[in-house]
Amino acid sequence: MADRAEYARKGIARGRSLVVLQYADGIVFVGENPSRALHKFSEIYDRIGFAAAGKYNEYENLRIGGVRYADLRGYTYDRDDVTARGLANVYAQTLGTIFSSAGEKPYEVELVVAEVGATAAGDQIYRLPHDGSIVDEHGSVAVGGNAEQISNYLDQRHQDGMTLSEALKLAVQALSSQANGTDKAIPAERLEVAVLDRTRSQQRKFKRIRGRQLSRLLEAEVPAAAQVDAVLNDEAPEDDAE
Repeated sequence: MADRAEYARKGIARGRSLVVLQYADGIVFVGENPSRALHKFSEIYDRIGFAAAGKYNEYENLRIGGVRYADLRGYTYDRDDVTARGLANVYAQTLGTIFSSAGEKPYEVELVVAEVGATAAGDQIYRLPHDGSIVDEHGSVAVGGNAEQISNYLDQRHQDGMTLSEALKLAVQALSSQANGTDKAIPAERLEVAVLDRTRSQQRKFKRIRGRQLSRLLEAEVPAAAQVDAVLNDEAPEDDAE
């Protein structure tokens, strides 16, 4: 079992890190991803987002399974019965079964399942390592190759009630930090950013941020709430559906 755990950890460490942060109006997902087709972040259901680090084909299978579970449960019972905690339990059972099975290799993935609530107190963030355990996170979480160092950086600097621009800048700074104390530059075109925004009038709270919207948020000094709303409501096309 120790060898299987080490195998999975090494596979996850080869992937790029990502971070998930709470901010005043929701939850933001930020990661370095040069691909525009292979997403690290996705919508699972109305208020639920999915983030993953590691081997793409493995976490994509898990994402698809999560969407099917959510759709079936929402259709059979009620949309409000689809929760991040229930989804995290399903993923935990799947990952735990694969990890303990002698017949197949463990998945080289680490997942984050997040749900935005009506208020910040209702937000939920769950981290699921390769062995299927569930960790209830608060404020911020990092997964992937450099997760421990990034988590320490975020723990020291993340604050409740941050604006989206402030949280986004902090996430990019954390991803840019290096073990030797220097920083690497991550251009906006190499960032994948998405939010679960509780202030959206739509039932579905997931939204991708890119292009002009992303640049304006990164360049903003200390934006007021109205300025951030203007960025989120920019006329640039958005991609809500997966």
